[in-house]
Amino acid sequence: MNPVKIKFGTDGWRAIIAQEYTVDNVMRVAEGTALWLKQQGSSRVVIGYDCRFAGELFTETTARVFGKHGITSLVAPGYITTPMVSLGVVKTGADLGVVITASHNPPSYNGYKLKSRLGGPSVPDDVSAVEALIPDAVPQDLPSYADLVEKGLVEVHDFEQMYLDHVYANFDVPLIRNSGIGIATDAMYGAGQRAMKILLPGAVHLHNEYNPSFYGQAPEPIGRNLTELAETIKNDPKLALGIATDGDADRIGLFDADGEFVDSHHILLLLLMYQYEYKNIKQGEVILTFSVTDKLKQLATMYGLPYEVTKIGFKYIAEIMATRDVIVGGEESGGLAVSGHIPERDGIWIGLMIAEYMAKTGKSLKALIADLYAKVGSFHCDRDDVHVENDRKWALVKQAEENPWKKIGPYTVTDVQHVDGSKFFLDGEDRWFMVRPSGTEPVLRVYAQGADAAEVRKILDAARETMGI
Repeated sequence: MNPVKIKFGTDGWRAIIAQEYTVDNVMRVAEGTALWLKQQGSSRVVIGYDCRFAGELFTETTARVFGKHGITSLVAPGYITTPMVSLGVVKTGADLGVVITASHNPPSYNGYKLKSRLGGPSVPDDVSAVEALIPDAVPQDLPSYADLVEKGLVEVHDFEQMYLDHVYANFDVPLIRNSGIGIATDAMYGAGQRAMKILLPGAVHLHNEYNPSFYGQAPEPIGRNLTELAETIKNDPKLALGIATDGDADRIGLFDADGEFVDSHHILLLLLMYQYEYKNIKQGEVILTFSVTDKLKQLATMYGLPYEVTKIGFKYIAEIMATRDVIVGGEESGGLAVSGHIPERDGIWIGLMIAEYMAKTGKSLKALIADLYAKVGSFHCDRDDVHVENDRKWALVKQAEENPWKKIGPYTVTDVQHVDGSKFFLDGEDRWFMVRPSGTEPVLRVYAQGADAAEVRKILDAARETMGI
């Protein structure tokens, strides 16, 4: 039987458990990783796993392959978040991080992410190099995990405590706890559950227990997956903030006191405002992916800060953060990062920063957003993921690039930009729609920005009608 060809996607290798994600295939990926590490002269790796099924088994499997090559594995005593692995790599001076996680994918999936020694995603060239070294054959004659522990080739480190100490050193946690701000969290049965309970003991905690099935819900912190959190806030006048984290706690979902979802576009702007105006961080760059609101460029310009637009995918932001001073960087899908931390998405960190912003100003999240609108104008963003046949999808992408539409519905196209997909500006700069294909599914993503939800819906509908989807 031919072995499965293992490919790393935008954020690691992911596959369905017991179908392609098997012990044998994890051994093969670990073997490719070990061969790459030996080429680099590297010998210490942090390995962590989240709350998914058999995370401990796959971690031990990876450590056994590494141990055969004389590579030391640094492991936690239980599940940890992806940012805890990334921070652990930096704090211990390890050469690489491996996270056994499928992040926000459905519970039937698991995965394998690579983290660089700088504390963020490994750069694409390194990931490709590891992928190229994955053998077809399953490694044989591996040492037992117990033997590796005895020989010192497996070390246990409390990476969660290391992370908590880092939080305490960088946030005014007592201020947040004593501010009177009622907070509700939703760990989505993910790896952030323990840390959130420790950091915010007075909060209302939902789905904060170990359950690898996630009750059948993909642990992705988007509005439609967080109805229970929204209702909890709506029904309790004492609650003013909702923080949700995904399966490995590197992404965030946020809610205001009315139980209204606050998207990543708004969070990025708030993070920039807080750091520039209240934390007095006046130097550094703003990095945004192509699908993020242009209001972030507008605010950066108001502050006299340079900005750069990248392709979509946090790895492009992390690559810049590794070598340059970045105040805030982020993508539309909930991956956000700030200065003073590792170049990594971190849902817990971002949630605490918004809570600290509220505590220091004494303002509600809605009031902070009103302050933001006073600077850049009000706006709303949304996206439709439209299922279309692959041939049709690529034909529309080609048309957007080569023969772009001049008008959609009542709107005139005044400018078109092509970076990672195509963005069409409508009657000025504040309204736009964008078209981008999914690389893995027969899906066309259609994004839009307008003054409010009703206008965004109108733009999305007009764009879809023009494209015949």
